[in-house]
Amino acid sequence: MTEGYPAAGPLAGVRVIDLTDVVMGPLAMRMLGDFGADVIYVEPPGGGVIRHYDPMKSEAMSAFSMGLNRNKRSIVLDLKSAAGHQAMIDLVATADVFATSMRRGALERLGLSSEELRGVKPDLIYCIANGYGSDGPYADKPAFDDVIQSVSGLASMFERTAGQPMLVPSIMADKVCGIHIAAAISASLVRKATTGLGDHVEVPMAETMAAFNMVEHLGGRTYEPQHGDFSYARVMTPNRKPRRTADGWMVILPYSDRNWRAFFTHAGRPELADDERFVSGRSRIAHSDEIYGLLDDLVTARTTQEWLDICDAESIPCAPVLDLENIDADEHFDAVGLLQVEEHPTEGMFRYARDPIIMESNTPVLKHYPPRLGSDTVQVLEEIGYTSIQIDAITEGKA
Repeated sequence: MTEGYPAAGPLAGVRVIDLTDVVMGPLAMRMLGDFGADVIYVEPPGGGVIRHYDPMKSEAMSAFSMGLNRNKRSIVLDLKSAAGHQAMIDLVATADVFATSMRRGALERLGLSSEELRGVKPDLIYCIANGYGSDGPYADKPAFDDVIQSVSGLASMFERTAGQPMLVPSIMADKVCGIHIAAAISASLVRKATTGLGDHVEVPMAETMAAFNMVEHLGGRTYEPQHGDFSYARVMTPNRKPRRTADGWMVILPYSDRNWRAFFTHAGRPELADDERFVSGRSRIAHSDEIYGLLDDLVTARTTQEWLDICDAESIPCAPVLDLENIDADEHFDAVGLLQVEEHPTEGMFRYARDPIIMESNTPVLKHYPPRLGSDTVQVLEEIGYTSIQIDAITEGKA
């Protein structure tokens, strides 16, 4: 691991002020840090929320924090104090990006609105990520992942497959929106590099997730007037699911005409390849319930490994159902080193999922340990010209 900045990577030399919390914003900022940006995580006294979720080995160093705060530096500022607010302003003056997930009213009360900060740094990229867009009636509503899964239509899709609305057992909205934040900021950085102009960026969770869900599901509503059914039939059948084999579970997804003919042959039902319901991709999608409904009986006679061997030989997409807790035991994830183990200066040995993107310009390694709360406050303030007296006033709460 390399210490210090600037770090290697395509965003080396970019300074990001991270005023986010929970998962969406911290994930986005971690991605920018993984790409080489100098991400300065500004935390309140006591630290952000995610620092205090169990499990943790020591106070304010939760597993969440260890996973989301790598490749960042942490400073503590009381933004309600005059000295803390001024330090933030002075820090923004040195930055390329300011990102926040605080609600708009709180930002205005703290004097950290887009207008105020871009007045300090005209070429600043100001990114705000909230539950809802600023021009809608829900603009000031609070929102978390469960709420956004519901309002974006995701939870309702389970009514068609499971009989009732459900939530995905993953904080999907936070993570999808976090990726959008990183992408939007990266695009604005390209614009800044070519024009010298800053930007105001909004990433509203509800709109982002609704648009994400409609990629495949807008369907017949694409046309005006509507032409065809809403949603993508192939993924909406209750029969789209993992299959029980003779000794476990797996997913088999014959996709092309050739895939289906080979599958039906190996399953002992070659005549089904000529069934008019299943002869083309279009007809198979129209009869998704029927074709996927057949798979349980056709798959159960063989073991998972037998089907894996058959599918690999026939180029049929397939995979065993892996236990997420032990996914690194799989030969592929082990070979690519998705989970890495490092020794933290205070937390001991810890495991993390490395950035999975492979780029010639960026080596996916740990460049900066997940910081302890405020561990970089003195260094960062010294970098922007603060004296030891000013730093002591801030760190000791005298101002």
